[in-house]
Amino acid sequence: MGSDLRYGVIGTGMMGREHVINLNHLPDAQVTALADNHPLSLQAAAELAPRAVCFDNHRDLLRSGLCDAVVVSTPNMTHAAVLKEILSGRGLGGRDLHVLVEKPLCTTVSDCRQILQSAQDHDGLIWVGLEYRFMAPFERLIAETNAGTAGRVWMASLREHRNPFLRKVRDWNRFAANTGGTLIEKCCHFFDLMNQVMPSQPERVYASGSQLVNHLDERYNGQTPDIIDSAYVVVDYQDGGRGVLDLCMFADATHDQQEFAVMGDKGKIEALVPSDIVRIGLRSEHSIGDVISMKVTSAAPYEGLHHGSSYVEHQHFLDAIKTLDAAERRESSAASLQAGMLAVAMGAAGHKSIKSGSAVCLSEVL
Repeated sequence: MGSDLRYGVIGTGMMGREHVINLNHLPDAQVTALADNHPLSLQAAAELAPRAVCFDNHRDLLRSGLCDAVVVSTPNMTHAAVLKEILSGRGLGGRDLHVLVEKPLCTTVSDCRQILQSAQDHDGLIWVGLEYRFMAPFERLIAETNAGTAGRVWMASLREHRNPFLRKVRDWNRFAANTGGTLIEKCCHFFDLMNQVMPSQPERVYASGSQLVNHLDERYNGQTPDIIDSAYVVVDYQDGGRGVLDLCMFADATHDQQEFAVMGDKGKIEALVPSDIVRIGLRSEHSIGDVISMKVTSAAPYEGLHHGSSYVEHQHFLDAIKTLDAAERRESSAASLQAGMLAVAMGAAGHKSIKSGSAVCLSEVL
């Protein structure tokens, strides 16, 4: 492409502004339009992209002709409606915009499936913002796993010990009806990471979780938030492998927020964030306490909220737009949307398991 790709950002809250700053650092990208119905959020984003045209609704942005690509970073429960309008081509003069939609793809599996159906004839690239794949230590772990360093992978373990959910505009993220539930809103990242390293498909989910500490003293129109803040989730895969997620959102007093480990018949690979450490232990060469340890940091010019991974994600997204033809974009879109839907389905199965007290097959929610 001979000129900058023109981006519109729909939804300019905390994550939307994070995308604006990443795009400001990205060569060959220019933020030309912003849309949000919350004036203070829109004003804050406009200060980051002073040449962008501002709209108080996404429909006017889509009709403006100012964008080649859009980032959808609106609240979770609005993703489906916004994506349907984009994919319908309404007001776009038949042009197929490239789309990066924040995670989760949608809050329900049925909405995800409708989006996949609507995207079948869309010529633009469509990706889901599962940027944890691009955190430098996790990216290295995935690459080592794919190269066979750990051998035949049988187990994956993910831990996130962190602070409670952040404040959002109108605190929309305090209720599962808006977020899809914690295992969808937050943990779709971790289910996607499991799926990146496990050789087969997820088959069954068992989860135990609840709301123990966070937000219990908050009230919104007389209602108490209902999002869980802690869970253990076990995922069985079709080949007998398994993954486990350990989530605690009242573990502010911790060093590494995320830990990701893969175990195979030849050894173990683990990645720690924000220590940015990757450790590799081979069963034939190393023993407990005696492994290869390396520092793996991002080379992104802007680290932001996710250790540079959002910038790297945008790099890959822009490179794909430049290099893939329409047919290849549809294939790439299908893979990414499928990954987004599968991560949502695993979270939905987890919530169903918590409610029922029983294991839930993915086939029940897909």
